[in-house]
Amino acid sequence: MQIKLKNRLFDLSQPVVMGIVNVTPDSFYEHSRRQTDADVLHAVEKVLQDGGRIVDVGGYSSRPSAADVSAAEEIRRLSWGLDVILKEFPDVCLSVDTFRSAVARHVVENYGVAIINDIGGGTLDEDMFETVADLQVAYVLMHMRGTPATMSQLTEYDNVTAEVIAFLEKRLRRLYELGVHDVLVDPGFGFAKTLEQNYQLLRDLPHFALLDAPLLVGVSRKRMIYDLFGTDAEHALNGTTAVNMLALLGGASVLRVHDVKEAVEAVKIFQAFGRNGL
Repeated sequence: MQIKLKNRLFDLSQPVVMGIVNVTPDSFYEHSRRQTDADVLHAVEKVLQDGGRIVDVGGYSSRPSAADVSAAEEIRRLSWGLDVILKEFPDVCLSVDTFRSAVARHVVENYGVAIINDIGGGTLDEDMFETVADLQVAYVLMHMRGTPATMSQLTEYDNVTAEVIAFLEKRLRRLYELGVHDVLVDPGFGFAKTLEQNYQLLRDLPHFALLDAPLLVGVSRKRMIYDLFGTDAEHALNGTTAVNMLALLGGASVLRVHDVKEAVEAVKIFQAFGRNGL
């Protein structure tokens, strides 16, 4: 399991952790919002010190009730954040969370971003696949129906796992035809899925090996966890760690998280569990 990031091979034979840094005022988890230079630098430093290998920067909140943000505003937020990060951490492996091809082009061409993390899987911007192919950048292909505003009404599936895999397989084939080969697949936990469907996907993660692509799982502090306890994202760390371990057992190569230290510890326990002797 290897992908090419900025002309260097990145080894995914052992799971790695991607830390979330949001340069937004309205992300669903309040403590992930970074609004000052010092906040951004502290967040990235902590990701790296705690063992994160990739920093995923977002400038557009995808929570259902979030306000729409123009492409120009998303670019402004990301440009500010990336400027701050790269001045202090010029060699950091950066991913940007965006579904817009124009934003993807801007951050890759101006900041050398290594991965485009697209919640829409190319469905929210018809130019995304061609843009990623032109840029020759790694890509996270996620499953979602509709938009962040409509996805909660689009949860009817005959077989959620089969339909998600079929969607990803079809989109993967198109990416490969365009010459994009460094692709990670993401089942899209919480995006157009009910609580029960999310856990069905979690149980069925081993089936995603059929796609022969690294699997990225992002469940950090999501509703599928805290709804079980009747709490909120603030109180979902322990549940997140438990679900991350289940994801690792199901074949996840990348964990996308708010809390890097706890996820890295889960990976280490998973690795020890998988060895015959320590």
